[in-house]
Amino acid sequence: MITLLQSALKKAVQELYSLTVDDIDVEVPHDKSHGDIAIPLAMKICKQVSQSPRAVAETLLPYITALAEVEHAEIAGPGYINISFVPSVWIKALEETYAALLPKPLRKSESPVIIEYSQPNIAKPLGIHHLIGTIVGQAVSNLYEFSGYNVLRWNYLGDYGTQFGKLAVAKRLYAPDRAATSFSIEELLELYVRFHTDIETNPALEEEGRRASKLLEDGDKELRAFWQDVVTITKQSLAEVYDRLHVAFDLDLGESFYEDKMAPVLQEGIEKGVFEIGNEGARIVTFAPTDMPPYVVQRSDGGTLYSTRDLAQMRYRIDTYKPQEILIFTDIAQKLHFEQLVATCNKLDWKLPQFTNVLFGRMRFADKKMSTRKGNILKLQEVLDEAVIEARNTINEHGEAVKTDDPSALAEMMGIGALSYGILSQNRLSEIVFDWQKFLAFDGNSAPYIQYTHARARSILRKADVGGILPLDTYSSVLTTKERELLRTLSRWDHIITQSRESYMPHLLCTYLYSVCQAFNSFYSVEPILEAKDTQRVLRLNLCMVTADVLRTGARILTLDVPDTM
Repeated sequence: MITLLQSALKKAVQELYSLTVDDIDVEVPHDKSHGDIAIPLAMKICKQVSQSPRAVAETLLPYITALAEVEHAEIAGPGYINISFVPSVWIKALEETYAALLPKPLRKSESPVIIEYSQPNIAKPLGIHHLIGTIVGQAVSNLYEFSGYNVLRWNYLGDYGTQFGKLAVAKRLYAPDRAATSFSIEELLELYVRFHTDIETNPALEEEGRRASKLLEDGDKELRAFWQDVVTITKQSLAEVYDRLHVAFDLDLGESFYEDKMAPVLQEGIEKGVFEIGNEGARIVTFAPTDMPPYVVQRSDGGTLYSTRDLAQMRYRIDTYKPQEILIFTDIAQKLHFEQLVATCNKLDWKLPQFTNVLFGRMRFADKKMSTRKGNILKLQEVLDEAVIEARNTINEHGEAVKTDDPSALAEMMGIGALSYGILSQNRLSEIVFDWQKFLAFDGNSAPYIQYTHARARSILRKADVGGILPLDTYSSVLTTKERELLRTLSRWDHIITQSRESYMPHLLCTYLYSVCQAFNSFYSVEPILEAKDTQRVLRLNLCMVTADVLRTGARILTLDVPDTM
């Protein structure tokens, strides 16, 4: 309908003023009584045609009212044209929204979109600081997949470096007779922390850890076996947390995978004169005439760095997968590193796909105790457990208002959902505020509100014994204000999915789902549904069906589950 309207206005401008316009903006009035859409075209072209905006709007108005799909149109303000559509337009839009809730067929023949997120370190449990990138990355990859893209989800593990030599020394010193496979991830962290505490009184341990690291890199069989055990323990721990968060990856290739792939990159950079000799013999990349600082790609002792492995990874991804796009989710502190990485790739004359370092902000706790109560790391697994406890308390506080056959399952669904949605509903570029009270609220922009509204809509459909959208070939009645508002809100689904994906901003989808809940609950509170008659009852049941499916589909994209009863 929007396309039809824009075509009519382009024709009108050409006939009236011999003027060609390429883009005709469409706005949604803040005041819903002002119509379904507003067209500011008159204000855009008034100077070109030497007329006032209202005069231009008056000449355009007949071209709009002549369309059979337009119920009413009027001029408002300095020259806006406010337009309301006939009910049949909104009935068709509802059917189109329902159809758009099916994922697009996956285009597997296309080059993949590589999306990297989470990036935990081996031998350490996931911390709360990993949550933002993990959840936002998963949601964005889900948006791509829902839209039909060939997505390759990649977890880049920190499984290379001196920390493993230090951990091996710690194990030998503090638990020499214990099998490495018997350690939990928490116990491995305790070994590492104890080692670093002892370095303060025994600095020689630092060099001992470095020697063990060098032996590990050189292929020492015993150290390699220990390292592999540590990787296995960590991956098992990660899998438990990821499963609870509804996070999954296609690949988990870490830094160690590029062990034999860095030398060719270093050689290429040296031969091309890109990798220069810096202080004390280190290899660096400079970026004159810009003020970007040098990028160190090899230590003076010949050792490699995180930057070396990132270059090798970029080369490997380009050669192996030929991706159409690469997204890497990191916090804002990594911004300079990836600017240097891309600039280095360009200096090497590598043909890069579309690349974006998708940044996110740091986390702040509304409850200051949360950030310090467990010492230097707030373990994500413990936060998930607390989320479930908090959800169970919230359920109990609501008494009979929240009913379920499985309180434990509902608490898990609500708690984990509240945590994830609480992060996703905030602009990723801002400071992310962690606030249990807000996350678990049954009103406001929260997971429980989404879950409760979904359950309410499903309850109505169960009572009506409706399992799918009902045929509604004609609808001549005037739409009520609440019907029209809900129809208008639901119709934005496809646009929001595209907008959220293209901007890598899942909070836009969260805000949309919240607006659907508001519109539905406002409609539900004043309009009879099961008691309505004839076509009006069919329409209102269809509104319940599409609302429920929009909330369920949107929630799943955002990694949430929604209950049918609550």
